[in-house]
Amino acid sequence: MLAEQKALTSVGRGPVRERSVSRSSTSSSLLLTENERQLGGPPSLLENLTAQEREVILSHGRRRVLYRGQTLFNQGSRHDGIYLIETGRIRVFYIAPSGREITLAYWHPGNFVGGPEVFGVGVHQWSGIATSNSSIVHLPGKELRVLAAEVPGLAIGLIEGLAFKGKCYSALAQMLGTRSITERLAHLLLHLVDLYGVDDEDGTLIAAAFTHADLAHMVGATRQWVTISLKRLQDKGIVKTRRSQIIIVRRDYLETMKGQGGDSVA
Repeated sequence: MLAEQKALTSVGRGPVRERSVSRSSTSSSLLLTENERQLGGPPSLLENLTAQEREVILSHGRRRVLYRGQTLFNQGSRHDGIYLIETGRIRVFYIAPSGREITLAYWHPGNFVGGPEVFGVGVHQWSGIATSNSSIVHLPGKELRVLAAEVPGLAIGLIEGLAFKGKCYSALAQMLGTRSITERLAHLLLHLVDLYGVDDEDGTLIAAAFTHADLAHMVGATRQWVTISLKRLQDKGIVKTRRSQIIIVRRDYLETMKGQGGDSVA
């Protein structure tokens, strides 16, 4: 416990050792999409590089450790490169002039955030915040431009990563524009089960902490609507809520619900 506390209170400013971001096949993301399988998995930025190439790139990075709820970058702030996620989870979201908020995606280790600009030009188009204690590696834009020219594999990784994000945000726009809120909630609950589901005596527990506000920001609804909808689903025996936990009891019903249309679960 003491070692963990020390790790969370230190902010590295020197070169980042290669162990910080190892090759991993567990990179994943959480976003609202019609069919995640069609998008494929998000590519890990450094996965296809040699050990020497990763060492060179990470030697230009600066590690930062964020507590849950701490802001990584703000919408409208000056852009200065990208952030490679080592551990934890980063939520990227947009806030409209009206104050309404929509979550674009949750990004996990191996992914980078801070785009679509990557070379330190302009301002951030949205915001990023840690939703769990996280460690990230900041690669400044000017240095990243030089590295991309010197390491072709890195340039390809950036292109592939940006292409994947483009598909993700296009899929999100399609869902928001063509699916009812009820369908979007069903899609989201099923996706959460696939990512975080564990067996429970009452069904499948979503073993990750998401508030009703978190769910609302992902499906483009209000917190009150999500609360009422989950209550209706519980009354029908489709889900079960236990304190802050959500248990999926009838996955088959959610599979049907996500394509039935309409904006009500009554």
